[in-house]
Amino acid sequence: MIAGILDNSMRLTSLDVFRGMTMATMILVNMASLGDTYPWLDHAPWHGYTIADLVFPFFLYIIGVSMAFSLAKYTSGTVPIKKSVYWQIIRRSLILFGLGLILNNLLWNYNLTNPKIFPDLEHLRIMGVLQRIGIAFFLASIAILNLSQRGLWILAGEILVGYWLVLTFIPALDNGDGVFTKLGNFGSYVDRLIITPAHLHKGSGSMSDPEGLFSTLPAIVNILFGYLTGAWLKRQSVSSRTSLNLLMFGLAAVVIGLVWNGFLPINKKLWTSSFVLFTTGWGLISLAACYELVDVRKDGKWFKPFEIMGLNAIFIYVASIILIKLLMVNEIGTGEKAKSVYESLNNQLFGWAGTLNSGVLFAIATVLLWLGVSYLMYRRRWFLKI
Repeated sequence: MIAGILDNSMRLTSLDVFRGMTMATMILVNMASLGDTYPWLDHAPWHGYTIADLVFPFFLYIIGVSMAFSLAKYTSGTVPIKKSVYWQIIRRSLILFGLGLILNNLLWNYNLTNPKIFPDLEHLRIMGVLQRIGIAFFLASIAILNLSQRGLWILAGEILVGYWLVLTFIPALDNGDGVFTKLGNFGSYVDRLIITPAHLHKGSGSMSDPEGLFSTLPAIVNILFGYLTGAWLKRQSVSSRTSLNLLMFGLAAVVIGLVWNGFLPINKKLWTSSFVLFTTGWGLISLAACYELVDVRKDGKWFKPFEIMGLNAIFIYVASIILIKLLMVNEIGTGEKAKSVYESLNNQLFGWAGTLNSGVLFAIATVLLWLGVSYLMYRRRWFLKI
């Protein structure tokens, strides 16, 4: 989601394509899930996985890969790490966290007919997607700048194994439902204790958070694995052999994640260690496909729309979430006949396709809309970086 962290003298076009395809998938599943939709387009209710559950970890993995290029001059030892580098990292992390709070209704309630400034700070959700990215990016950056690649492998292993042991053997001290349940897992207890229920996700009854504080710890590993992938790619020739190696590494990670699933369920909301390996594996497989088609075979023209969207990922993400909230909060009509703008538009434009298909068609139309916005920004050379 963050393109061009600090400095980016070398780019992987395939990575921009991968980022853009991930953005398009995110918009698709976000819009489709606003109403009734096919199960594979919605997040798994608890244990398990769908296409939707791959999007967020893919963003973290992509950030890590890009950092291997943008931080190269510092990690290679050729340029000393100045305090200004750390200040840039802190600044970007705070901007991401702040944008996440704004999307969580920090400034307004998205109601165009009855707008409220600072609507309900006492119940403002603290965590979220961008907040998790900000925290994970900050901690991963510190590790990358101060540890060797061997040290990063060890750190990643320690986090995954340590998180597994904590979840397995330490239950929530205020709930006895079970260590892998929504309220009985240790992570939800930490969130209730530190963030407090008033500032947790309302969809969970304010008792846990799908992007909680404690479960952000293993998300750091998604970035570290991405960085290690990028560092490895820099040493390889641009060839089908490199693509094949990425594919084999990805298949191995998926298999290990599935085997670990027998002991530690693959679960996005808990961000389990098995989930990290499983999603990293699919990230490697997806990158292998993009790398082979775009960088090796030079078929990038077929994927140009996704490359363009990938160049403005942070803007498209924020703008698309704002649009969703505007469509859902505002209504057309009054009283019992009032319907959200989304429901009204969906019925008028695609109601003929049936309940499930209309949502998918609306989602596809929204993806095309943002591809068009990305293209217009690209033509004008507007690139939003943080």
